[in-house]
Amino acid sequence: MTVMEAIRARRSIRKYQDRPVEEEKLQQVLEAGRLAPSARNQQQWHFIAVTDKQLREKLPEACCGQTFVREAPVVLVVTMTAEPRAMACGQLAQPMDCSIALSFMMLEAVEQGLGCCWLGAFYADQVKAVLQLPENETVVAVAPMGYPEGEVAARPRKSAEEVISRR
Repeated sequence: MTVMEAIRARRSIRKYQDRPVEEEKLQQVLEAGRLAPSARNQQQWHFIAVTDKQLREKLPEACCGQTFVREAPVVLVVTMTAEPRAMACGQLAQPMDCSIALSFMMLEAVEQGLGCCWLGAFYADQVKAVLQLPENETVVAVAPMGYPEGEVAARPRKSAEEVISRR
């Protein structure tokens, strides 16, 4: 599978098979995040693969009631491990770095035959409490992951003319 094929195949998966993710596949997904670029190569992140069923059972409440979170055999949680630092462009480095890493992990998940859903609805402090994370970690992203249950149709995308320009 090419990178572009993985990009085109990626879907937001909200239904998962009752099937564990093999350790080798999970390691490949996590490795994709580890290899992602970061500002100044500081890698101020932590990738947590939540596989414990009891912990996964507690996460839907922290994720705005999204019950499908507990159905995924893995929930990826990405945290930043340092105070946010603004880059010269004015953007915060650590949240951006964590987002890039999760994007890499999601594309590797597709390569491995898995699916994910990047959650925008979660309470960072509640996720942190459920996972008993240290004070210096801030939850940036949460993504349930597993084998998709059924097919998910592609969502419409804006045309290239609407979102791309050249100067």
